[in-house]
Amino acid sequence: MTTSTTSATIINHFIGGVETSGQGQDTKPVYNPATGEITAELRLANAADLEATVAAAKTAAHTWGDTSLAKRTAVLFRFRELVAAHVDDLAELITAEHGKVLLDAKGEIARGLDVIEFACGIPELLKGDYSDQVSTGIDVFSFREPLGVVAGITPFNFPVMVPLWMAPMAIATGNAFILKPSHRVPSAAMLLAKLWKLAGLPDGVFQVLHGDRAVVSGLLTHPDVDGISFVGSTPVARHIAEVAAKNGKRVQALGGAKNHAIVMPDADLDHAADHLAAAAFGSAGQRCMAISVAVAVGDAADLLVKKVEERALNIKVGNGTEPGADMGPVISPESREFICKTVAAAEAAGAAMIVDGRDVIVPGHEEGFWVGPTVIDHVKTEMSAYTEEIFGPVLAVVRVEDLAAGIALINANPYGNGTAIFTSSGADARKFQRSVDVGMIGINVPLPVPVAYHSFGGWKASLFGDKHIYGPEGVSFFTRGKVVTSRWPEPAHASGASYNFPSN
Repeated sequence: MTTSTTSATIINHFIGGVETSGQGQDTKPVYNPATGEITAELRLANAADLEATVAAAKTAAHTWGDTSLAKRTAVLFRFRELVAAHVDDLAELITAEHGKVLLDAKGEIARGLDVIEFACGIPELLKGDYSDQVSTGIDVFSFREPLGVVAGITPFNFPVMVPLWMAPMAIATGNAFILKPSHRVPSAAMLLAKLWKLAGLPDGVFQVLHGDRAVVSGLLTHPDVDGISFVGSTPVARHIAEVAAKNGKRVQALGGAKNHAIVMPDADLDHAADHLAAAAFGSAGQRCMAISVAVAVGDAADLLVKKVEERALNIKVGNGTEPGADMGPVISPESREFICKTVAAAEAAGAAMIVDGRDVIVPGHEEGFWVGPTVIDHVKTEMSAYTEEIFGPVLAVVRVEDLAAGIALINANPYGNGTAIFTSSGADARKFQRSVDVGMIGINVPLPVPVAYHSFGGWKASLFGDKHIYGPEGVSFFTRGKVVTSRWPEPAHASGASYNFPSN
């Protein structure tokens, strides 16, 4: 890894409608993981910057929450068009700082656009209920109001999609939103902030605050922050949920995953192998919905492993900007070291190395953070290659005798984010979907990420809090219900109050 800086770029915050360096003096380097070079320095907020951001959000939330749904949706429609017009710009920023190939970067933006489009329908989504004449002359109606100030703490692996899972929902429902993106991928967040402003969003409704643990802690404990939405690792998600809840905040914290895909002997093995390779190695395996465990059932195992091996060996690893590249680097040298260490431990424990990507070198990019597609067979559940969320391009193959054993394996795992089955049996598919303790299930679909009008979220150690992200549950998370019991008596009948609880 080189420490030379190829650009003097300074990445600032976006507070109160303007790009600003803030008062914090500390910085962190931003790398291009394909080259290992430092491309920018990121400003880190201090306590004063945090206070200024929350104060601006609190002021903006009062006005924005009272803004008509017609005006809110007008902003959302304009924002949607601006994001669509800047897909190439956003994708280039993603690839430069994350490393994923450009087509994959554009794919994540497309999924973010889906959520913006769903949020554009907020007038329908916020319709309340009305009950006429529940008692003599008394009506009851309910509606939902925004929380106020909410913060989103997002991971490095989806610099655009995950912020767009949160912000459009929060803003459409009338909140002010503070984004604290990963320090590894800050630039796309800044462009999103500028697009919100161009769309006509009032200053302070969407802000970007860069920082370290002190900023996260400040958001979790600040009395004027009403809600926290988080996506990241399970240990951090658990901490976020505990601290935020202790400080009286609504919280949704999405954690890690160990996603299994069962492959039955009756499956189309070419179809299964194609999708296993894509789901395991796409984005260098740095997806919370990546398939990292192939559960090969009975006679499917040997042929499946051979087919996945063929596909893994044909994957082109390279700079995400290069035409034809299928997979880019991992995010950091630390990530590469952890992945390689975990693979080595599996090999030492007796697992079979089918494809070994630890020594991959990309010519002209020797300082990049490279790990190639890796397939390990005969993995046992006590191996770290199975127990750890590797978050890299590693597919572990576990062999089981039958579907029941595969389901038991999945249910014994502490995570419950996503899972899949490849089969031609409707009976097996139905048994699987009803038996696994997992929040998102694919049937002959390897990455069962719900569309925007459903909600995303797992079970067990993959989710802390009771609300999934975006979709109908996203609307519910960013709002709270209010019920009004109303009576408008005629003056002649205004008296007659009773000490008894009225019932008719």
